[in-house]
Amino acid sequence: MAAKTNFEQSMKKLEKIVQELESGDLPLEEAMQKFEEGIKLSRICSKKLDETEKKITLLLQDQKGNVSEKPFISEDK
Repeated sequence: MAAKTNFEQSMKKLEKIVQELESGDLPLEEAMQKFEEGIKLSRICSKKLDETEKKITLLLQDQKGNVSEKPFISEDK
């Protein structure tokens, strides 16, 4: 899985995994591998949503109604 997988790609992969798991047609070992991949993807999506939320909260409106944005510094770096 690429380090820079975007949110939309991760969500599509996660949706596909959910459908495959819900079908009940997978052997147990393959289902476990898909489940593990799904967990990783859900964490990626959650992290990206958290980062986006933090970026949005950094938007500030001054007294004149102008909107400015402060750079977001990830806590992971």
